Amino acid sequence: MILAVDIGNSNIVIALNNEGSWTHTFRSETKENQSEFYYEQALRNLLLEWGIHHSEVDNCVISSVVPDLNHVIKEAFFQVTGHTAMVLNPDLFKNLDMFIPHRYEIGSDIVSNAYAAIHLFSEKCIIVDFGTALTFTTVSKNEGIKGVTIAPGLQTAVQSLSNHTAQLPVVPLVLPDSVIGHDTVSAIQAGVTWGYIGLVSHILTQIKAEINDGGYKVIATGGLSSILKPLEKKNFDFVHKLLTLDGMKLLYEYANKIK
Repeated sequence: MILAVDIGNSNIVIALNNEGSWTHTFRSETKENQSEFYYEQALRNLLLEWGIHHSEVDNCVISSVVPDLNHVIKEAFFQVTGHTAMVLNPDLFKNLDMFIPHRYEIGSDIVSNAYAAIHLFSEKCIIVDFGTALTFTTVSKNEGIKGVTIAPGLQTAVQSLSNHTAQLPVVPLVLPDSVIGHDTVSAIQAGVTWGYIGLVSHILTQIKAEINDGGYKVIATGGLSSILKPLEKKNFDFVHKLLTLDGMKLLYEYANKIK
């Protein structure tokens, strides 16, 4: 069994892969000020809830965009299982069988998405990841990661709107039937969700125009990837919420193969 820990700015996703399938997943809010003991106890309790003995977990792979948490979570995993987790890092990217530009800057979640996309879906992909940030990653098997486009994520946009205004609340991310809001909640929902449908569609159109290659498949991923329903039919070839986890597992397997 392989444990994957995806540390994001908003959430930490912990998932267990058993014989090629993700059998258990857990998502919690990212808390940077917690101790190693906090994460150790949380992991023990999680495995207990899943009915998994710690001795059954063989290895762990960590993808992180929050560097301050890497050591505490790596140490927590060691205390629970006795194994040393592998943290995806620039040294691995340097030796990867896919070109990774600016490997000391690029997020390991973006690399994981790109690696999974070209191995599981198509040799040419545009990955749209709906996370804290909304990212578009253009990748091909022959050229590696060609580039990335970053915008604020949907939840980030809603929270920012509330934080910088006196009377606008944080609202649930729901796509209303009408683009015209009839109260404060539906007005914000319409502006953000329908606005992002336009944003995603336009950026994909521009990317494809610059590439000038019709062979690219568009893969959507991330926890919020299913909210903007009109995009699924018109713009996305695939929706795969566990793409990052699949990429982490594939990168872990590659790293162990070349040792």
